[in-house]
Parts: sequence; C-alpha cells; structure tokens
Amino acid sequence: MAQVQIVSDGPRYRHQIRSGTHQLSADEPFALGGQGAGFAPFDLYLASLSACTAITLRMYAEKKGWDLGEFRAELASSRDDAGKLVVHRVLHASGALSDAQWARLLDVVERTPVTLVMREGAVITSERGTD
Repeated sequence: MAQVQIVSDGPRYRHQIRSGTHQLSADEPFALGGQGAGFAPFDLYLASLSACTAITLRMYAEKKGWDLGEFRAELASSRDDAGKLVVHRVLHASGALSDAQWARLLDVVERTPVTLVMREGAVITSERGTD
C-alpha cells in the first residue's frame, strides 16, 4: 500500500522522510527542543487525513460533475477529558454547492480511507534491521 523511509540527518530531532521520489522534513518545534525545521509528528498525522479528505472529496465531486472550486480543509486536534485524541475537520469549497450536495460530501468524508483506518486503528509491528 504505502512505504516510507525516515533518516536522521541531525541536528537533534530533524529527519528526512522519503516516499519514492518525494521528500519532506520532520522535526519538533522549538518548545520541544527541536529546530522547527519541518512538520511535527502530529502535524503529519493531520496532514495525512487532510490529504485523503481533499483528494477523496475532489474525486467524488468530479465523478458527480460538481464544481467544488477551491477546496480547503482545516483540521485541528485536541485531547478530551479522558485523554483521547479528537480531530475536528472544517470543510470549505468556493463552488456553488447546494445543501444536499454539502450533506452528501459530509457523509462521504466520514468514510475516506484514512478516516476509516484512523478510527479502527492499525496493527503496528517492529523488528531490528540487519545493517
């Protein structure tokens, strides 16, 4: 499905993430001892969900012949009283969409692939490499 590699290139917490020919930087903010040189881990988590949100809704709208215009999703995370992560999405589109079309988009967004995986969780395994 997907494959990435992360390499520590210093200083401190800055890392380079690669997927195929694409690359981005990850780091911690200054407040956590990083250099602020890239996305923080939870920023990447939200970025994954936002990308899936935008791509899925764009694909759906194109299939239906709807003009989304410029689409934007704003995502924020927080913790509830029990400490559980809560993600809130606010969707915007400059295209002239009816209330019924918006209702359908809000229904579809609840079932994007990344949304479903984040809700169900994943099995994560680890092993030592042989370098």
